[in-house]
Amino acid sequence: MKVWTLPNAITIFRIVIIPVFVIMLVYAKYGYALLFFVLAGLSDLLDGLLARLQGQGSELGAFLDPLADKLLLLTSLIIFTIYGWIPIWFTIVVLSRDLIVVIGWGLVSILYSRTTVRPSFTGKAAIASQILVVAYVLIERNYPSLPDLTAPAYAVSAALTAASGIQYIYRELSNAPEK
Repeated sequence: MKVWTLPNAITIFRIVIIPVFVIMLVYAKYGYALLFFVLAGLSDLLDGLLARLQGQGSELGAFLDPLADKLLLLTSLIIFTIYGWIPIWFTIVVLSRDLIVVIGWGLVSILYSRTTVRPSFTGKAAIASQILVVAYVLIERNYPSLPDLTAPAYAVSAALTAASGIQYIYRELSNAPEK
């Protein structure tokens, strides 16, 4: 299986534009920040679609794709929290869940020699809700007259995020071989 595929190149592009996205935020170019965020989202859809349609899925892509998503989301949430655009508790929920999943994955890998964590529907829904929160906050920066829908969005996204973390823990513990 080839490592350097078009889907992997698109994923690497998504990682490379994160610093550009951050620069746009730092210099208050919120329209450009939104554009780069949308571009990252579209590239995520495109690389996944190409990998499936062209049969170019790879271990590198399976590792880089969620990493690119998490880097973009966590970078956004941290910056938005620093700027006071989102509540700190929301960022803590997302960061905590990701740390728990990564630490859990490491333990499962060490203890049971399993190196993959299967994504769940709840996990995908949590990430999608986080992306929507980030996108809406960016849209609000560009169009301040929009209604503030962030409070219910935070609640739904935080609930999905917590539920997916609990689901990953439960699933991995219930699949652990008995000693």
